[in-house]
Amino acid sequence: MKYVLVTGGVVSGLGKGVTASSIGVVLKACGLRVTSIKIDPYLNTDAGTMSPFEHGEVFVLDDGGEVDLDLGNYERFLDVRLTRDNNITTGKIYQSVLEQERRGDYLGKTVQVVPHITEAIKNWIESVSHIPVDGKEGPADVCVIELGGTVGDIESMPFIEALRQLLFSVGPNNFCLIHVSLIPVLGVVGEQKTKPTQHSVRELRALGLTPHFLACRSAEPLLENTRQKLSQFCHVPVGNILNIHDVPNIWHIPLLLRSQNAHNAILTHLDLQSVANPPNLQEWTDRAETFDNLTNSVRIAMVGKYVGMADSYLSVVKALLHACIACSLKPAIDWIAASDLEDDNALSTPEAHATAWRTLRNAACVLVPGGFGDRGVKGMVLAAKYARENRVPYLGICLGMQISVIEFARNVLGMERANSSEFDKDTPNPVVIFMPEGSKTHMGSTMRLGSRRTLFQSPDCLAAKLYHNSEHVDERHRHRYEVNPEMVNNFEESGLKFVGKDETGKRMEILELTDHPFYVGAQFHPEFKSRPGRPSPLFLGFILAAIGQLESYLQNPHNGSL
Repeated sequence: MKYVLVTGGVVSGLGKGVTASSIGVVLKACGLRVTSIKIDPYLNTDAGTMSPFEHGEVFVLDDGGEVDLDLGNYERFLDVRLTRDNNITTGKIYQSVLEQERRGDYLGKTVQVVPHITEAIKNWIESVSHIPVDGKEGPADVCVIELGGTVGDIESMPFIEALRQLLFSVGPNNFCLIHVSLIPVLGVVGEQKTKPTQHSVRELRALGLTPHFLACRSAEPLLENTRQKLSQFCHVPVGNILNIHDVPNIWHIPLLLRSQNAHNAILTHLDLQSVANPPNLQEWTDRAETFDNLTNSVRIAMVGKYVGMADSYLSVVKALLHACIACSLKPAIDWIAASDLEDDNALSTPEAHATAWRTLRNAACVLVPGGFGDRGVKGMVLAAKYARENRVPYLGICLGMQISVIEFARNVLGMERANSSEFDKDTPNPVVIFMPEGSKTHMGSTMRLGSRRTLFQSPDCLAAKLYHNSEHVDERHRHRYEVNPEMVNNFEESGLKFVGKDETGKRMEILELTDHPFYVGAQFHPEFKSRPGRPSPLFLGFILAAIGQLESYLQNPHNGSL
């Protein structure tokens, strides 16, 4: 197994995840099989209980793992299916070691960070790297490891030490370290500054790891004298200094790496040139150029709770991007804080209220994504009501589906106090109820998680047609509450059809409103399996409906016009 370790320095948020993913793309384009691991040094066991404001979205895997959003980047870039064990956290490692200690596996030894924690990290990396994630048998050729945080963080020290030991045990030809750093330009001087990177590399070397490559983030391409200075003071050959400057879209990053011959340098270092081919990135080139040349856009109203941080809905944004590009459009997402739509805000913050409603009315379609808790629910219900009454394409995901059910119950069925038992335990009309298999006392890993099968109830429903007339679909879930099965008949008699159900027939998975251009709710999260060049069917249908092309697509879905 060959390992490529990606670390970061100077500041967080430099794009280590995209860099690691792009390196994987280039190596995969050379004919190699690639897997990936993300190390998060925080103490949480997984990302499941973390606020989206704190750490961005929680990405869900097929096996139900709630993981860091970077694993979503890996899956989209490399088109692989990762497992929960591909995300290593301090919490998981310590939990594993402490369980062994309680069982007496250490035979009375004093359990310490070195060697026991570091040994557990090494063993985890080596075992997970051999798990195939691309649908083929046998281990991958290369494992790309991203170490979260920045070099020098106290919490990442055991991982740095474990990785140093891993380098020593596998040998230099099987281990490549790429350090991502920032090259800032001070406004007054206008000079590219290398000192922050020098200090970052010095810190890394003091911990026993010397970078073989520098991936330098900058606004503009690096100047030659900047490269020379970095090479001289960071002990890295000039040819191994990669520049990842700002580009129009992230699909350019693998092309940027190829243009700098990063693949050749990495393959030479890992002694893989004899088994690798020249990189075939034609698909990526076409995709990047297509997006750059798009001129038309579609306005999408995103009505959510966490709109202050775009990473909170990263996979939804990517799924919209994939669907829009398939329709030769650029997505123009208008973020609307759901609470701004509420009537109470008309008095407290009239300008924000007026702006939110103006934005909603100017959009071609409305999307209400997932979320937890009752903040903003009234605003989401108003958005769903607006879309239903004005025949505006609507897509509700997870909570967004439940919102459409609550709105329909209140305004069509006349159940004025209809609600979810999550928001009102005493509601006389609980149209959304707690899911029996969950836990009310523990929050971590207690939801209905991971890939579950949804059976289409009729081949004539819109969702089945969008999923290419399949009888069923496997999508990823993350929720505790669901539509009350005892009230389904009430809804269906009034035109809100539940066209997708689980294998027991008791869990409502997809809803559609008859006599509406596109009013669809999904209890699952279709965004998690959307890929560049292979958009989620529900997102594609949503965008097609927004531009008035859904009917023609359904009549001939393989006409090549998309």
